[in-house]
Amino acid sequence: MLPMPIVNLAEVSKMLADTGQRVSVLWQEPESLVFVARGREYRSEFHINPSDEVMYMIKGEMRLHYRTPEGKEEVALVSEGSTIYTPSGVPHSPRFPPDAFLLVIERKRREGEVDRFQWYCPKCDRLLHEESAVVSDYRADPVSKAYARFFDSEAFRTCGGCGNVMPRP
Repeated sequence: MLPMPIVNLAEVSKMLADTGQRVSVLWQEPESLVFVARGREYRSEFHINPSDEVMYMIKGEMRLHYRTPEGKEEVALVSEGSTIYTPSGVPHSPRFPPDAFLLVIERKRREGEVDRFQWYCPKCDRLLHEESAVVSDYRADPVSKAYARFFDSEAFRTCGGCGNVMPRP
């Protein structure tokens, strides 16, 4: 029998808080990916995951922004100790502060599957930019890399509809 990891979520959360790291991957197996994420000071993108996700709020409170099939932005409030299921393909944006921690359980990406990150104009809600990436190792923190590319480009942050420029965080 393979070793089956038992993880103390409070200890992992404390390690993330103490080190300033954003993500601790607990395991990455052919069919599963589990990690603890520490909140960010600012998050504006919507992630489109090729697999379903189950999120459990270890500590704190999260506002899960998501887009309906009609494109309308909605918000689900996930309190400490609660869990939420997000189906694959649903644009979602988990927003929670740096002193909050979230357990994420999802299927590991299959070869060639693409994660997408979208930003919308805060003024008129038009799609500003989309980043796509094949994520073979989640320890590489794909969210931070997508953010850097987006915020380093004024062209990506400028709305083609209303001309608004999304400010840097």
